[in-house]
Amino acid sequence: MAIFSSLSGIVKRIRVRHQLFTGIILGVFIVVVGFTGIRYTSSDRFCGACHVHPQAISSWKLSTHYKNKSGVVTHCSECHLPPGGLQHLKEKARLGITDVFGAVFKDTERIDWEERSALYHAVTYTFDSSCLSCHADLYSLGLSAKGVEAHKHYEITKDKIYCINCHKTVGHFQEEPVEIAASAPVREKRKQQSKPLDTGEFKSYTELIPGTKVFFEMVAIPGGTFRMGSPESEPYHKPDEGPVHEVTLSPFWIGETEVTWNEYKAYFDRTSLSVRKDSISGSAADTAGLDAMTGPTPKYGSKDIGGWVAAYSMTHYAVTKYCEWLSEVTGKKYRLPTEAEWEYCARAGTSTPYFFQGSPAKLTGRSLINRLFGTDDSIINRYVFFRRNSGGEVRNPYTNEANLWGLYNMLGNVKEFCLDFYAPDAYWRRYDDSGPTFISGPVANPIGLPSGKEHVVRGGSYLSDPADLRAAARGRTHHDEWRLTDPHKPKSKWWYSDCMEVGFRVVREYEGGS
Repeated sequence: MAIFSSLSGIVKRIRVRHQLFTGIILGVFIVVVGFTGIRYTSSDRFCGACHVHPQAISSWKLSTHYKNKSGVVTHCSECHLPPGGLQHLKEKARLGITDVFGAVFKDTERIDWEERSALYHAVTYTFDSSCLSCHADLYSLGLSAKGVEAHKHYEITKDKIYCINCHKTVGHFQEEPVEIAASAPVREKRKQQSKPLDTGEFKSYTELIPGTKVFFEMVAIPGGTFRMGSPESEPYHKPDEGPVHEVTLSPFWIGETEVTWNEYKAYFDRTSLSVRKDSISGSAADTAGLDAMTGPTPKYGSKDIGGWVAAYSMTHYAVTKYCEWLSEVTGKKYRLPTEAEWEYCARAGTSTPYFFQGSPAKLTGRSLINRLFGTDDSIINRYVFFRRNSGGEVRNPYTNEANLWGLYNMLGNVKEFCLDFYAPDAYWRRYDDSGPTFISGPVANPIGLPSGKEHVVRGGSYLSDPADLRAAARGRTHHDEWRLTDPHKPKSKWWYSDCMEVGFRVVREYEGGS
């Protein structure tokens, strides 16, 4: 029995050692295969085979991360995955599943690649930790003074801004966008499609900015009464859009389109720091006690402005000064529209969420059902530039159709500043020419609250979802947040460094007579 027990113990020890050895071999095999798999699936060749973006590889090979003086090539995974650890594996799994799903189940011909490469998407697949693993020294030899200033600002606010806020094109080369000019035939064709309002002797007109060849159209809007705001039953209604109340407005003119870069450049060239030779916005020139006709500093980090697309990224202060300048050079009283005037024009005599047919519930991209089965955009595409049809860019205002009153892009392309200060309960404490008004009947020419910090922004932009394109949807400025990446002290009062969606159109008051 003793011999049997001894042999049994030996067999058990051999079995345990065999199992341990087998486990070690299996573990080593799994680790080797795992690392080999991770390495292979992180290779440029694998990324290129899986990605459905048609220019992902070619644009990378034209970028400074592939072609540069040092000859160092930065590979796909080095930018689009964290440098290591569990976070690397987590993001690899997330992005891999997303890419495989897109390649297998989505119609890649319908994907808007320009929109998908916009900053708000890019931050979900580009990581600061990856940038800093290579660029550990933010103050390298040869860094310009602007670069030093910008990197100091980044270190202070790195929890709010990203490397690609300023360096978005270093990984994938991007051509300068080609502007579609608003040629005379296009303008005339669009004018023929819209029917001018019957306003009697009060007529629309063309304004030529004195001393330039730049002109714009002003549309005569007759006075009237309408119901402002949205009911709680409207899809995507928000509390600050109520209560619905009657507003009566006097006649006025409003710009047929948003103010374009050509119009703003006329102001810029006549009043800006070309006289003062200051090349950086936000510099000491902003605090030098400049008079009302002093224009903006040059836009930080941008090329020359101009073109027929809508102007954007100016501050509310800057567009107010533009209106003052335009009033002085033309002899007519121009200003920003009040919030009530803006909604009156956006509705164009209708009381539905949009001035065209369509329900926000059936058009929004926030609905899972709509994302899975798609939406019918045939009507909204005719009138509005928004997230799904803009290509991620501000568009020429005359390349879609006007609303019933002959106004273009009231609901999209760029959001628009209004004259009013913003308050979520503004409709409950209305102010008009005579002061505070209790909402029991029509409010005459409401002018908003007498003071505040932020201003009203109305309409959607080229990045907006249809739920935010409704005529009653309200927005506001985010003054401090929109200047985060401006490294200057003090920050510019003329330009927003982090808001490329807001522009404006002008209103001219009607004072009677000719």
